[in-house]
Amino acid sequence: MTYLFILFAFIAGIVLPVQASINAQLKNYVGTPLIASAISFLVGLLALLIGTLIHGTWNLGKNLTSAPWWIWTGGLLGAFYVLATIILIPRLGAATTVACVLAGQVVVSIIIDHFGLLQVTINQISIPRLIGAVLIIVGVILVQKF
Repeated sequence: MTYLFILFAFIAGIVLPVQASINAQLKNYVGTPLIASAISFLVGLLALLIGTLIHGTWNLGKNLTSAPWWIWTGGLLGAFYVLATIILIPRLGAATTVACVLAGQVVVSIIIDHFGLLQVTINQISIPRLIGAVLIIVGVILVQKF
């Protein structure tokens, strides 16, 4: 079962640079990164609403009013990511943009895991994890230089 989740994560990784490149081209047709980002999120919202209707689940589960304040920031962070990639891909290229995003993701993910931030299960920093992060940063440098 773990292998299926790893495959799912890999496919999600494949989708991100494709999405970012498409959104960067969308900007050329609509004029600004903000409008392109809004259209991207609107299309995504519609797809998720249709999926929710098909699935037949509207139960929100826990009372959202008792959720911590930061639980609402996910959409803002997603909007920032989409906007950033629309701005960066034409300037840096898809590979450098995604490599830099990946490096940032790994560094912050290790910190989140180590301290159990945002209610994530604690997974201590280790030498192999740090070596992996350094190798990714070296990879970013190589992708950007060549």
